[in-house]
Amino acid sequence: MSNNKSQNYVNINNREINYKYDVLEKIECGIELKGTEVKSIRDAMCNLKDSFAIIKNGQVVLKNMYINPYEMGNINNSNPTRDRKLLLNKLEILKLYNNLKQGGYTLVPNRIYTKGRWIKLELAICKGRKLYDKRQALKDKQAKKQINAFKL
Repeated sequence: MSNNKSQNYVNINNREINYKYDVLEKIECGIELKGTEVKSIRDAMCNLKDSFAIIKNGQVVLKNMYINPYEMGNINNSNPTRDRKLLLNKLEILKLYNNLKQGGYTLVPNRIYTKGRWIKLELAICKGRKLYDKRQALKDKQAKKQINAFKL
């Protein structure tokens, strides 16, 4: 008999976040999904690239997250890039709002993962990097690779 936990475990990362942004803080939140979207995420058929979150009418809304339509779904499939509500309590939303109000900060989804039977999203409060910061980050990354190559 196979283990269901290993089959249902999902961990989808946003690879560009460490290149484009400086991550200041991470917050775990739930995400409001439809049934076929859950099935697509469990099959790792989603993409966090170019997605972001905004605070609108006291709610956090995730924009531009692509979830591939479920193959077996028919009329139940929804728009792949529709807006999705994030589930946070009022104090967490207020904290995010105060951070964004300072200016220069943005909310970017870092990863989607399963926690038990629930699908969770890790939301990061980020500050955008300038072009020269991105170049410096690439140089540092290459230097670390060379150091690790000499250690082996």
